[in-house]
Amino acid sequence: MRQARNIGPAVLALVAGLGCGSPVRTFSPIEPSLARGPLTIRVVYPRSGPPVWDGNAWLIRADSGVRIESRDSAFIFGSVGRGDAALWVNGRPVQVHPTGGWIAWLPLPDDTSARFELLAAAGSDTVRAVLEVPLAPRFRPPSSAVWIDTSSLWPRGDRWILPGEPSWLSVTASRDAKLRLITAAGDTVSMIPIGAARDSPPWGEEAFATEPLLAAGQDRGARYVLRWNGPFGPDPGNLFSPAPRPENGDSSWFKVEAILGADTVRARWPLRVGILDRDRPLVAVIDDDPARTGTTDSILPGRPLPYGTYHWFFPTGTLASVSGRWNDQVRLQLSSTSVAWVDAGGVRPLPEGTPPPAGRVGSLRVLRSPASATLRIPVSTRVPFRVEEEERRLIVTLYGVQGDMDWIHYGEADSLIELVRFSQRTAEELDITVELGEPVWGYRARWIDNQLLLEIRRPPEIDRRRPLAGRRIALDPGHPPLGATGPTGVREPDVTLAVARIARDLLLGERAEVILLRDSDAPVSLDARTTTAERENAELLVSIHANALPDGVNPFVNNGTSVYYFHPRAIELARAINRELVKRFGFRDLGVGRGDLALARPTWMPAVLVEGLFLMIPEQEAVLASPEGQRRYAEGIVEGLKAFLRRRSQAKD
Repeated sequence: MRQARNIGPAVLALVAGLGCGSPVRTFSPIEPSLARGPLTIRVVYPRSGPPVWDGNAWLIRADSGVRIESRDSAFIFGSVGRGDAALWVNGRPVQVHPTGGWIAWLPLPDDTSARFELLAAAGSDTVRAVLEVPLAPRFRPPSSAVWIDTSSLWPRGDRWILPGEPSWLSVTASRDAKLRLITAAGDTVSMIPIGAARDSPPWGEEAFATEPLLAAGQDRGARYVLRWNGPFGPDPGNLFSPAPRPENGDSSWFKVEAILGADTVRARWPLRVGILDRDRPLVAVIDDDPARTGTTDSILPGRPLPYGTYHWFFPTGTLASVSGRWNDQVRLQLSSTSVAWVDAGGVRPLPEGTPPPAGRVGSLRVLRSPASATLRIPVSTRVPFRVEEEERRLIVTLYGVQGDMDWIHYGEADSLIELVRFSQRTAEELDITVELGEPVWGYRARWIDNQLLLEIRRPPEIDRRRPLAGRRIALDPGHPPLGATGPTGVREPDVTLAVARIARDLLLGERAEVILLRDSDAPVSLDARTTTAERENAELLVSIHANALPDGVNPFVNNGTSVYYFHPRAIELARAINRELVKRFGFRDLGVGRGDLALARPTWMPAVLVEGLFLMIPEQEAVLASPEGQRRYAEGIVEGLKAFLRRRSQAKD
């Protein structure tokens, strides 16, 4: 055995402290009482209508619009009313929890619907039910010699692009067929085969599976591609006011044709592509509240690709050039090399002839107040920008401008902002870097006239002995609207509100100030929650949830405790709360993750979204429904907050 050498006094003190301090608290499992209700079969997921007796079994049909999206396996769950019952689904035994709840992971047929036969028994009593659920449409190659999978035609819808910009076309069809595009004028262009076409894994499996993803689905023919330049199909009209779509039989639609031997098949390509005029540039203004409701957060998110993850956050009033559109996603041309996609409903066109936003950035000045330090950035016009966060640094990238900053005025000495510098990254992109004396706590950026104000929040003064004293903490009981439901009918909004109220009382006992973002069953929008947290100047935000999985993810290997952050400064808060919850619950530790979640995105304070346990798992539903489980959830949040604040206090020192 290796000898321990050079053990410093700090380590010896720690060991001594552990030896004589208070014992580490341990948590025993929470045992639910045995449900003794009448034997029944209730299906909670998929959401279903009332059962109908057909003389032999209860027939349960999924609600209108409900279908299973996964391709090979799916979960269903519900209750049998008794904890001493036995359950079989399609002849397979399914474990019944003492609460009567159950969940099953079952194979799916290669069909248009799934049929599940359920049998519950308790003593001499039995109940039978049949659950019928539609499956998401999936193309099945016909028996004919040649075919085209019309669901694979890509892209589809309406597009507007710049001159010279190609459209990459793709379709799945019979292997070894000859495919060609047929224009409205009758011209033909051959498409190129590039290999086998296979199903993609469900999005939920990619996002949440804890095991390596299996190979894609079965071979479904070949994939053919074509690079197309110019207009395509009927004229889509104006980018901001698209023309009505012609009837399917209209001769202006392009078609795709597949030929194999003596067999031929054709299909309409449901795509319209319009070409913009470079000599008549389009300019729009960001406006996330065109109806003037006053209920939005005045921020429009931007994405690197249509419907992608949020990467930019544009305040109302920002101007941007428009270089394209795809269905309800508008492409903003931030610079010659950078684009962002935004919702079409969040931009308003400016009159034709409005010049694209561009200009210069003048001299900078730091403005100080007791609660924050603000960097004033004068710009010729309200150009798009992005703020990137590092541990002790904020980088503001402004698009379409050049730096002309002869002066940077700091004012009186201050420990928060140590240095401001700038760099002309490209001819159209300017970086302004703010070096901080302390780790980032929060910031916000807004326009006042043509001045961009980057307000940087001062970290709170933390008492290491009582780290929660005086802290303003926003607690968000997740949902309604929406929310998960457990096998026995426990509702997520009820659990989260109960946990938040307990956490509030614990925090008040620690002399913290608490902002409860929901304190009734009334629905509260996401914008209202984040806006309230910022308006009330919360220093920390914790959103409380109970987890569920999308179709296609095995719940027996993907469940437990997890916490999500969005901005880097909140990852330590997420880790601290996750550690405390895992200690108290004793279920699988799924760890922390970055999630593109509204309640984790506020920039003014560290914010996390907590998924304590999975409401869809009977054992975890029972814990979340119990007073002891709710108390442990609340205690885990509070102790995690304490640990995070102590750590930040040490970092400041």
